[in-house]
Formats: sequence, structure tokens, C-alpha cells
Amino acid sequence: MYRLTIFLILFGIWLIFSGQFDVFHLTLGLLSSLFITLISSDFFFEDRSKTLGNRIKEAFRIPGYLLWLLYQILLSNIHVLKLAFSPRPTEKIDPSIVRIKTKLKTDFGRFILANSITLTPGTITIDVQDDELLIHSITEHTASGVKDDAMERKISKVFEGGEL
Repeated sequence: MYRLTIFLILFGIWLIFSGQFDVFHLTLGLLSSLFITLISSDFFFEDRSKTLGNRIKEAFRIPGYLLWLLYQILLSNIHVLKLAFSPRPTEKIDPSIVRIKTKLKTDFGRFILANSITLTPGTITIDVQDDELLIHSITEHTASGVKDDAMERKISKVFEGGEL
């Protein structure tokens, strides 16, 4: 049932984006969707025990997280811009490596956290080992932002259905 659902979603997306409904394009879409389903259906949802209702709730929480993340990216961009245009930027830059332990339970949650940190200017996730993230930070301000667990709590609320 799971693979059939993935196939139908992919084929539906193919139909919407291709806009072609002749035999050739429908057959190509059918074969492509089938192939992708067979080789990658295990990648879509790690935890298959979640109900459709939980998946729908997750889908409705994602835009709120993305808006919050975009706001954080904007704030970080402003911080890095101030650094770049300050009279003595080398005095303000204080690179450091920060190691944080995450309380996120799933690999997907940790994946989202690591990528969200990397998307935020001034920080890069270097390594993820189990529940530890190794992060390069350009200033003390960005390091303190990484140590703050606000991003982790929001990800937990969206993708793991609860607070940390």
C-alpha cells in the first residue's frame, strides 16, 4: 500500500507538471514514476507508523517553520552584512567550532536541523554523529544562536510531534 501511494503521488506530480496527456508522455510518466518508486520509496518516510492524519498535520506545520527559518536567515544575513561593512571586521570575527547534543529522536529531524543551521549565514554544520552536531561558527553571536535550542524545539514540534 505504501509503495502504491508513493507511485500515485509521483505519477500525479508528473501529470500536473508535464501537461501532456498523449500515450507517449503518459507511458513515459508511468515508467518513470514506477522506476523512481522502486529504487527510492524507502527514502520518503522513514517512520511509516505515522497515520495519514499525522502526516497532514506535519504538512500544515512545515510552512510555519519555513517562515520562521527564513526570518532567522534574514537576521543572520544582516549580522554577516554588518560584519562585512564594519571598519575592522577582523576584530569582530571570532571563528569557533561548537559541538551540540540534540534531543531530536529521528535521523530526519537531525537532518533538518543540520541543514537549517547550514542555511543560516555564519554557521556551517561540519559533521553529524548520532545525536551530536559539529558546527563552525563565524562569531560568538552566531555560536550563541546555535547553542540556543529554539530551532531544535521547532523542528521537534513539526516533525516529531512534540516538545523537547
